[in-house]
Amino acid sequence: MKFHAGAKLILLVLLLIATACGPLYDTAPGSPTEAPKPSQSATATEGNTDVETEPETEQTQTPTAEPTATPEPLAALVNGQPLPLADYEQALAQYEMDLRAQGIDPTSAEGQAEMADAGEWILSVLTEQLLTEQAAQAAGVEVSDAEVDAYMQTMIEENGGEEAFRAKLAERGETYESARREVRAGLIGMAMTSEVTAGISQTAEHVHARHILVDTMNEAESILAQLQNGADFAELAKAYSLDISTKDTGGDLGYFPRGILVVPEVEEAAFALQPGQLIEVVQSALGYHIVQVVEREPARQLTQENLYILQDRAVQEWIEGLWAQADIERFVEAVP
Repeated sequence: MKFHAGAKLILLVLLLIATACGPLYDTAPGSPTEAPKPSQSATATEGNTDVETEPETEQTQTPTAEPTATPEPLAALVNGQPLPLADYEQALAQYEMDLRAQGIDPTSAEGQAEMADAGEWILSVLTEQLLTEQAAQAAGVEVSDAEVDAYMQTMIEENGGEEAFRAKLAERGETYESARREVRAGLIGMAMTSEVTAGISQTAEHVHARHILVDTMNEAESILAQLQNGADFAELAKAYSLDISTKDTGGDLGYFPRGILVVPEVEEAAFALQPGQLIEVVQSALGYHIVQVVEREPARQLTQENLYILQDRAVQEWIEGLWAQADIERFVEAVP
């Protein structure tokens, strides 16, 4: 499994999802419990030999009560798995440090708005991190200690050695171990991304289409009638189309596979046509479209850009599925 080794320490800390160290106490500090008195007590006092004492008998030590463990404060429960409040608070504190470094007072109106947005985002990121780790465990996806160590070593080298690296972590309220846990979480996320996108083919059916976008149905029907009577599509697009990104090229959308266009109605119409065909007017949130297919290719190589778009969409749909199926109980308001 590969993970981009050129990332710097700042990438790690800007994720704002650093996990905190464990609590200082396994139980809450409090008054010690008074031990029960033994059943027989000594009655002799020093220097008083006239007082009779009972023969020494073996005394059984009465056990003291074990302190009751105090539950660790939680920010949320994610499918029954605790998300410690300390994790959330540390990430929020790091964001506050970032604001101060930028000259923004966290107590100002601007700072409070920033902190409110950050609080909601941080809680979502931490929750999503747990969901991803749970999904990885269910899928049998693991990250080895060797992989984590290798990435940590790369970060150490890129930050001037271990001493300098630890100093930078300390500036952020981080420790080496918390950073290591974050690296593991990041590598698990990368591994699951690869798992989710593994089935996306490098080739797909493509259509080469063009369209004309106008404001009203009457205008669209008028343009469609002109096209049916032999008018030039490109010339009408240049004259009437409201889509400034394609107007000057005659409405040309180029080649695209399914799942790429931002207007699904136009994409659906294009894949329903054969070369040279026009479809009846298509309505979308943008207006009214006249769509024509120029060419079709059943198996065309995806461009790198389109491959990234399809992969990103697959990952987003997978994450949305994790959220939809999750049982999440929140114990904090995300707004400070």
